[in-house]
Amino acid sequence: MDNYEYTELLKDISLKMENITGVVEPQKIQTRLDEIEKLENDPEFWNDATNAAKIQKEKTQLERKLQKYQEAKSAVDDAIELYEMAKEENDEESIQALFDDAPSLQESIRAMEIEVLLSGESDANNAILSIHPGAGGTESQDWASMLLRMYKRWAERRGFKVELLDYQAGEEAGIKDVSILVKGENAYGYLKVENGIHRLVRISPFDSNAKRHTSFSSVMVSPEIDDDIDIVIEDKDIRIDTYRASGAGGQHVNKTESAIRITHIPTGVVVQCQNDRSQHKNKATALKMLKSRLYELELEEQKAKEAGVAKSEIGWGHQIRSYVMQPYQQVKDTRSNEAYSNVSGILDGDIDKVIEDVLIAQNKG
Repeated sequence: MDNYEYTELLKDISLKMENITGVVEPQKIQTRLDEIEKLENDPEFWNDATNAAKIQKEKTQLERKLQKYQEAKSAVDDAIELYEMAKEENDEESIQALFDDAPSLQESIRAMEIEVLLSGESDANNAILSIHPGAGGTESQDWASMLLRMYKRWAERRGFKVELLDYQAGEEAGIKDVSILVKGENAYGYLKVENGIHRLVRISPFDSNAKRHTSFSSVMVSPEIDDDIDIVIEDKDIRIDTYRASGAGGQHVNKTESAIRITHIPTGVVVQCQNDRSQHKNKATALKMLKSRLYELELEEQKAKEAGVAKSEIGWGHQIRSYVMQPYQQVKDTRSNEAYSNVSGILDGDIDKVIEDVLIAQNKG
């Protein structure tokens, strides 16, 4: 990188920082933090535990965003100032050090861009993620289990917690159906771009002739909605079935019909929960899953109307991302149009860049 390239880089980064400042509005954040501090100094504030917890959560998120913004802004300002000083003094050593730090500076701005893109109404929420294999029996069911592992490893990498809500094992291998709750800040903001059809091309481990197979699975992601979001579900609109739980849950799961399946008749949405031995707890969790799914469905319908897009089926031509293991190694996302060669790493949960590229591409669109 020469002086001209670095000058252009600083111009680009400065422009991005200006845009970020306009979206983040740091002064407004500080004003709100000052308001929260006044509330906390009022003894009456702590009497309402629910409201206090909600305000504390908001405070933590605002402080985190402001700190990230200030760190990025400081890094950019320092780089500009040091570069101007080094040029004036013809300090080649300092200029070289700035060149060496350029990738780190670009990465900090990219991280701040992502932070800005995760400012949606529900982005900070936990996420309910469900995986459903498409046609293809064992092949697709095994692919669904690979996707489950990918998301669990991704969550582990980020320090998020994963709670299993429902698990239906495949007859030979893989899974018929699975739902998990991913707990962590911005879990939904990140995972929402995983909504859609995922396609796998590989040499099948279940084919004795070692032929290449294509499998599909759908991923559905909904925000775990707060109690203050009003989603009304009438008793007449739902059918509740009980069944014996299966899978990894201890021997007790097969002794009673503790698992719950709720069908929302007007939309056809079906949710299931079997993670607890208590039928009542499973019902409460399933109802929360249903509310989250209906909330997400409403958002999807609004977007579809705006874009004039019909709902996809799980099959050819509808995938958002392809994972090709044979005859070459590549993961390609149709929305960012980016391709990645690190297939094994991605399937092991290294999907941050894939997700972030989609977020940036969608924002540009």
